[in-house]
Amino acid sequence: MVDLAQLMENEVFAKPEDCASFGKGENAKKYLWVDDRVEHVGRAHLNDLENIVLFLGIGLLYSLSGPDLSTAILHFRLFVGAWIYRTLSYLLPLPQPNRALAFFFFFFGYGVTLSMAYRLLKTRLYL
Repeated sequence: MVDLAQLMENEVFAKPEDCASFGKGENAKKYLWVDDRVEHVGRAHLNDLENIVLFLGIGLLYSLSGPDLSTAILHFRLFVGAWIYRTLSYLLPLPQPNRALAFFFFFFGYGVTLSMAYRLLKTRLYL
């Protein structure tokens, strides 16, 4: 964890607006502290939030529609398994082709969510 006093002492800041008092434009960028690891985790977190919120919404409606228990469990297990694999391969320095497989599992998770949405629409709206 980065100490705020250390950042102030070295005249390095985490946000661009904090650098404004030390210069304008390109001159201010040299005071900006960026940690690639933090940015990487932040992007993974935002991506997970985008996927999980959609899955939870559709999963809740799907669960309330009275699906077959074994089919519902299969949907939930497949999504959680794909999500865990994708998150671990994104955060840990695993050798290739793990990142490529994680990209595939990203779409696999969407496929599971779309499958639940299709079954929900089919059974409740008779489409």
